Amino acid sequence: MDSFEFNKIAGAVLGTGLFLVALNITAEAIFAPQHPAKPGFEIEVKPQVAATNPGAPPAAEEPIEKLLANASVDRGQADTKACAACHNFQKGGPNGIGPNLYGIVGRARASAPGFNYSDAMKAKGGEWTIDDLNKFLTSPKEFVPGTKMTFAGLPRGSQRADVIAYLNSLSDNPKPLPVAKQ
Repeated sequence: MDSFEFNKIAGAVLGTGLFLVALNITAEAIFAPQHPAKPGFEIEVKPQVAATNPGAPPAAEEPIEKLLANASVDRGQADTKACAACHNFQKGGPNGIGPNLYGIVGRARASAPGFNYSDAMKAKGGEWTIDDLNKFLTSPKEFVPGTKMTFAGLPRGSQRADVIAYLNSLSDNPKPLPVAKQ
């Protein structure tokens, strides 16, 4: 390759680079970006409609006994798929981030061997009844203030009833589910 050939190639590369720089300067002059004063996006939240009687107590939820009448172990097992990330449901299975839940109904609180419970859970005492499980599954932080469990809770009563029916079935001797009073 002679020097004239090299000069043509170098001139083409330099000319292309010069053209791109000029194009960039022109584009910035035409399309000047506007940077926000405060980074981020503002999200508009519509205010929730207040209840018709602001002083009235919230609507009472159906008792767990009534919800358990229509509870399904299969739906409860499906609802606990998210719980399996932290808990084990197999007899004799190891603890995970949370304790093994096999045989939880009727078991003393904070009693799974080898699991380090929070001081709040140890101080709560007692055993896991159907009603206590319902309250805990509604809002663990309200039922046991100071618990290490970060789960927000199950807002729907029917979903809690399904989960409780499933947890009750995980036992060598499942407890009879309470029946609603007529």
